[in-house]
Amino acid sequence: MHNDVTATGHAARIATVDALLPAPLPFEVGGDSVLLSAEVGDTTAAGLSTCTGLGPDSPRSMWRALVEHRLEVQLAGPDPAAGLDALLTRWDEHLRSLAQVGDTECAAVLSRPSRDTAGATELLRHGFAPVGVLAVRPAQRMAAGPDTTPGVCIRHATPDDLSTAVTLQLELQRYDAQFGRITLRPGVEELITKELLHHLERPEPQVWIAELYGRPLGMVVLQMPDETGWIRHRVAASRVGYLSSLAVSEAARSSGVGTALAAHAHQVFDEAGADVVLLHHAVANPRSTPFWYAQGYRPLWTGWQRRPAVRSR
Repeated sequence: MHNDVTATGHAARIATVDALLPAPLPFEVGGDSVLLSAEVGDTTAAGLSTCTGLGPDSPRSMWRALVEHRLEVQLAGPDPAAGLDALLTRWDEHLRSLAQVGDTECAAVLSRPSRDTAGATELLRHGFAPVGVLAVRPAQRMAAGPDTTPGVCIRHATPDDLSTAVTLQLELQRYDAQFGRITLRPGVEELITKELLHHLERPEPQVWIAELYGRPLGMVVLQMPDETGWIRHRVAASRVGYLSSLAVSEAARSSGVGTALAAHAHQVFDEAGADVVLLHHAVANPRSTPFWYAQGYRPLWTGWQRRPAVRSR
């Protein structure tokens, strides 16, 4: 009953924060998940702690620690920051029974609605840092088509573009690895090659190459609305596009290639009837953060991380 009251109060509070946030789902406790709760005066907090692990040869291992402890959070009452603080203290105690101190391949992760800023100070005090953002761009179907950029031609990628695509993706991964969202592992080139080849061998790959005066210097990879079931629950929209990555060679930065690729991607999504487009970017990336918001995106969810999950006291 206590957690039901928290869930109801949390849903009512979140509904006032951001119109594009989906209605929170009830916690599903099962397997190794653990339900945590805390109370501070009239404020209540509930959290579902789960753990997942990957092998270093998994394509997803580039995007996270090999062991990831996650906490889903629900906060209700007049002081959500105090509720989150108490809940994080409970979670810290729980993690110390599971994780090894100082293990850098073990991370504690939670996502918070970006506009729900209550508790940000408490997260920092518990050693978390904002690492990534899930950003959203509503469709702009009344807009005209994208402007042309002199010297830029955008075309479908083919299997013959594999080497170019791998080079561009590797350059992007190495740059983004500085900001905490990506872990460069042995064999990363092989993982990227396998994933891109899977895309390029499709009948109509949603991989696009940008040529600048005939030189292939940029690439964008898209997931169309029928492929985004894995992330659709993160936004209040029916048809969701996902922009997997946009890479521009350092030699072509500030040339308009990135802007042309983004505009082309948005046209493709609009033609497919997407209500919104989502993408991930690193908070600290000094290039992608201003770039994406200039293209009409805004933060929807902020991912907070502490790595290692348990630190020495």
